[in-house]
Amino acid sequence: MLRLRVPALVLVFGMLAAACTSDDQPPPTGPTGSNAQITAIMASVDLYAGDPQRVAIGLITPDNHFVSFGSVNLTFSAIGSAAQPQSPQPGPTATATFVPTFGTPERSQVPTVTNPNEGRGVYEAEDVVFDTPGFWVADVTVDVEGLGQQTAQASFAVQERPQLPAPGDRAMKTDSLTVDSKGVPPAAIDSRAGNTGKIPDPELHEWTIAQAIDQHRPALVVFATPVFCVSRFCGPVVNMVEDLARRYDDRAVFIHVEIWKDFQNKVLNDAPQQWLQMPNGDLTEPWLFLIGADGTIADRWSSMWSEQEVADELQALPPMKA
Repeated sequence: MLRLRVPALVLVFGMLAAACTSDDQPPPTGPTGSNAQITAIMASVDLYAGDPQRVAIGLITPDNHFVSFGSVNLTFSAIGSAAQPQSPQPGPTATATFVPTFGTPERSQVPTVTNPNEGRGVYEAEDVVFDTPGFWVADVTVDVEGLGQQTAQASFAVQERPQLPAPGDRAMKTDSLTVDSKGVPPAAIDSRAGNTGKIPDPELHEWTIAQAIDQHRPALVVFATPVFCVSRFCGPVVNMVEDLARRYDDRAVFIHVEIWKDFQNKVLNDAPQQWLQMPNGDLTEPWLFLIGADGTIADRWSSMWSEQEVADELQALPPMKA
């Protein structure tokens, strides 16, 4: 049975916990220390062993505020598997920097407690390598303005190999929906067209993924449902891709893939099922994939991502031929 799950943070303000299979559910964890006033929640999806990856964590307070801005320190430890749990084995350490939702103004240089409309996002560490699959914990240490030093812990699963398309894989030649697709309602192309019947960002719906690959065009592909997204991340990330499309239309084609074919009847579009369906039947979103001109996936991002980071990778591409 196919179920839609949103990777990221489960909260009143729309953040959902990362989906795991029933056999891969890590043990529950939470705040640590006698003065703990924050909770850490893993926002990354499809982590796997052996390759450097981004790891994103959200921080919240008991009254459902966020910890935003600045940076935090992360220490990772392996705790074995469900069949063979073990005492924590030291793993990598990292500094994670705050990545806000698109359009959030920077109002602090240090971690600060915020309302959702003041600062909403995740702390992201880059190039983290997990040497073994199994269950892991991330210990977070952060000096929060007004709260002092805080510690919290999030548990998560690391797979032996990626369950979704990953860097180095050949991209699937998918006939995603476009403004030229026949016999589908506009909302199946972009959920924001549901009320007006007009696609709000036609420049993101001109190419199929298959066309981009066949014509050897780099492609930046965002899978998201701006209207029906539970996490509140999908609308901002699509807006971010629109902004990037205006700035880097000479480097790549830009594609938005809507998740729902028919939201009311819970029918999913074919493209997100092909790309995002996990082995246990769940489908997670939002996701962003950068496909190279050779049809290979060059990079991917889940849940949230830095516009500047994506822009840097687009800028590094050679200009496309007309």
